[in-house]
Amino acid sequence: MCTHTPKCPTADSPDAEAAHVVTAHPEQGWSLLCNAVVIFEDTGELLPDGRVIAPHRPLAVAA
Repeated sequence: MCTHTPKCPTADSPDAEAAHVVTAHPEQGWSLLCNAVVIFEDTGELLPDGRVIAPHRPLAVAA
């Protein structure tokens, strides 16, 4: 799906989130990357094969 040079990381790569956004829907809280990964504003992900990656944003540090 990626036509960028250099190629974006694949959906299975550790850096899959570095792929270019091809469709953004910030009002709905998600974006589609050129490697077919759907990323959500809570940092969760939906991979092309249907696997889900749970949100992984850093936890707030209590003062």
